[in-house]
Amino acid sequence: MEKIYTEKAPQAIGPYSQAVVSGNLIYTSGQIAIDPASGNIAAEDIEGQTHRIMKNLGEILTAAGGSFDSVIKTTCFLADMNDFAKFNEVYAQYISGKPARSCVAVKTLPKNVLAEVEVIAEKN
Repeated sequence: MEKIYTEKAPQAIGPYSQAVVSGNLIYTSGQIAIDPASGNIAAEDIEGQTHRIMKNLGEILTAAGGSFDSVIKTTCFLADMNDFAKFNEVYAQYISGKPARSCVAVKTLPKNVLAEVEVIAEKN
C-alpha cells in the first residue's frame, strides 16, 4: 500500500492520507473546497466550491498516477440537496466518463463546506 501526498492539494486535516494506492486502484480521501495555497475555503457558493474540490482531486489523482478518465466510482456528499443541479453542472466538467456514483445529503461537512467528493480510480 502506497500513501499519496502532493502539495498541490490541501493537507489532510486529520489522521489520514490524501489518497492510498493498493494494487492498481487509487482511493482518495474525501476532498473539500480548501485552497491548498491559502488553507482557506475557496468560495462561498456551490459552484466555486465544487470547482476547487475537483481541482484538488485532479492533483491527487495525478500524483497517484491516475486521472479523471480513470475514475470508476465517486461518492459525493452535499450539505443541501437543493444544490444538486448546480453541483452536477460543475462535476460534469471534470468527470465525463459517467463512472458509478453515490450522492447523499448530510447534515454537516468539515469546516461547514457545501460539498465533499471522494473517488476510486485505476492507475493509468
